[in-house]
Amino acid sequence: MFELLLCSMFTILPDYLVRRYRQGKRIGKEINLFSVWYELRYGITACAILTLSLITLIFYFHPSSHNVGSFFRTLTILPEKNGRVVEIYVDNDRRVKSGEPLFRLDDRAETESVEMAQQEVEQIRAQMAVTEADLAVAQGNLEQAQGAYEQVREELSVKADLLSRGTNAVSRREVERLEVALTTRQGGVNSAKASVNAVQTKMETLLPAQLSSAEASLRAAQVALGKTVVRAGVDGIVQQFALQIGDVVNPLLRPAGILIPDKPKEVVFQAGFQQVSAQVVKVGGLAEMTCASLPFEVIPMVFSSVQPVIAAGQFRPTDRLLDITERSAPGTFLAKMVPLYPEQIKDVPWGSQCVANAYTNTHDQLEDPEIGAGRWMFLHMVQTVGVVHALLLRIQALLWPVQTLVLTGH
Repeated sequence: MFELLLCSMFTILPDYLVRRYRQGKRIGKEINLFSVWYELRYGITACAILTLSLITLIFYFHPSSHNVGSFFRTLTILPEKNGRVVEIYVDNDRRVKSGEPLFRLDDRAETESVEMAQQEVEQIRAQMAVTEADLAVAQGNLEQAQGAYEQVREELSVKADLLSRGTNAVSRREVERLEVALTTRQGGVNSAKASVNAVQTKMETLLPAQLSSAEASLRAAQVALGKTVVRAGVDGIVQQFALQIGDVVNPLLRPAGILIPDKPKEVVFQAGFQQVSAQVVKVGGLAEMTCASLPFEVIPMVFSSVQPVIAAGQFRPTDRLLDITERSAPGTFLAKMVPLYPEQIKDVPWGSQCVANAYTNTHDQLEDPEIGAGRWMFLHMVQTVGVVHALLLRIQALLWPVQTLVLTGH
């Protein structure tokens, strides 16, 4: 409407003034409802062409989007196992901190597993203490066997020396008996050493391995016991938390509620623009936004990133060939915006419905000393017509409550 009124002042109005004051034609006489299309045909035709050109110019270089919102991710409150609720720590609409317990499941089986694992650990530690005593006994047996061996060896050495001198005090039969006894004592020493080695191996290798395995089982049982207490993963507010003691929760079919994380320091708004504006919307460009949850306010924004692909073109391999006619929807390209002044969006709730206008900035091109006169005039015109779109956004911000509360009847 504004474009039509503006263009009519440069087309229809001059045409009428010529008809009125130069040709003497008057409204209601020569110019009436039936002849106006013929009498003012030049002005009407020029007005239509100029209006369409102006609207195209405005919406191409200053595109708008009605698909703007600040998306946020919710966390489903789920246990890692099935169970029956036995204790609830928080209420609905409660703000919680990360790691704060929310509710507890029946943990009798897990508690019993922890106790059994602890008993196994204590049993292995007791075996290690007993094994130390067994090692002392084995070392004592080794010393005893070595002492008996040395006694027989010394006696054999003395009697063998006497026998070699030809004395009748020692018989050959006695020397042979001592040689057999020495061999027997050597076997006892070897057996005692093997017993010491076996006990040492058990104490240094087997029992520590069994202890590590038992401690790992204990930690696993404690982890399983800890999973019976469901905790908040992030800071946020608990919603739809209608849990009661005795309810059975299931990680697949029955969640306990939803956790809405707190707002980050930088809230990003995502806007979908038509593909024809892909060469206009760039990173660092300026925009303005108004939201239904904050009427009468226009928030300056800046583009932080532009998605390099269009979602309508994605596909996933299936068991049939893709027909390109099934992808006829043009889709939009996604641009992310952040507020130029972050304090202005503190009252805008997540998920608000918003409208945004993007503006083409030609200041850098106008500062080029080699710019031509025609291009200089065109770039100035592009900058100027952005005022029309900015005015439309402000009118929309003013009329949004009226349209929502009065005209639609909601």
